[in-house]
Amino acid sequence: MKGVAPTGRRVLVLGGTGFVGRSTCERLVRAGWTVRVPTRRLAHGRALQCLPTVELVQADVHDPAALDRLLASCDAVINLVAILHGRAADFERAHVALPRTLVGAMQRAGVRRLVHVSALGVGPDAPSNYLRSKTDGEAVLQGAGLALTVWRPSVIFGADDRFMNTFARLQALAPFVPLAGAHAQFQPVWVEDVAAALWRSLERLDTVGRSFEAAGPEVFTLADLVRLAGRWAGQERRVIPLPDAVGRLQAALMGLAPGEPLMSADNLDSMKRPNVASGNVPGLEAVGLTPAALGAVAPLYLGQGRSGPGRHRFNGYRANARRV
Repeated sequence: MKGVAPTGRRVLVLGGTGFVGRSTCERLVRAGWTVRVPTRRLAHGRALQCLPTVELVQADVHDPAALDRLLASCDAVINLVAILHGRAADFERAHVALPRTLVGAMQRAGVRRLVHVSALGVGPDAPSNYLRSKTDGEAVLQGAGLALTVWRPSVIFGADDRFMNTFARLQALAPFVPLAGAHAQFQPVWVEDVAAALWRSLERLDTVGRSFEAAGPEVFTLADLVRLAGRWAGQERRVIPLPDAVGRLQAALMGLAPGEPLMSADNLDSMKRPNVASGNVPGLEAVGLTPAALGAVAPLYLGQGRSGPGRHRFNGYRANARRV
């Protein structure tokens, strides 16, 4: 069956129009792959249209018939689909039902090679809907007889992230930052390191049947990260840690506002578990990568005064930051 050691060079990337997906697609194109990227709306893939071997296809990846068509002539799959906010049913659909549908489609197409992005903190006793659904999604794939590689990243940073950029913008507007989960721990990893890891593991047979953690070289509290985002953007404000009960009230109020909330109750539940590498499975070094430090990259894009996602992520900071 095809897809264990790909002899062709066509990969289906689910979630390819997202933050991590765009960097991953560019990395794959530079390595000679043809990349098929489904999207509900072609406009969402505008940033990928300049890449010469990307096939942008309008499709619903939750539709088994659509997945059958998307997998035609493909040699492998990378699954990046994930959500951070929603109801339990939303997490179930994105992180469990979709992998189950994907397994069926891959089996019908005879494609076995799959690189799947999960999350740090998965496990049977995971404290949030997000982490529990990620745990269940891994279980679906582990038992499917695929040539599977799983990556579990910490929070991912980069020029188009919704993490450091959001906290920088918030400090441009507010005189201080009331912060829930201020003491939660993270080990941020650069998006270009994650993209390189996905590409390298796709092409390496020694990653089949294994799980890896993607984390940077340093551990920070959430309060540390907020302060650094403000400092590097030239607008650092005082951070005021909130007690858990007050933080949950804040998250509930944020959930009533239109659009995606900055923080939800489920996010707070996730942060009960440190978002740091366990050390029990290999990391980026196992595929020949030395992870970039947050301080080597983030000041270069936050200091440019970015104001929105339309700005191209491969600006001056890419010229100055370490390349992989």
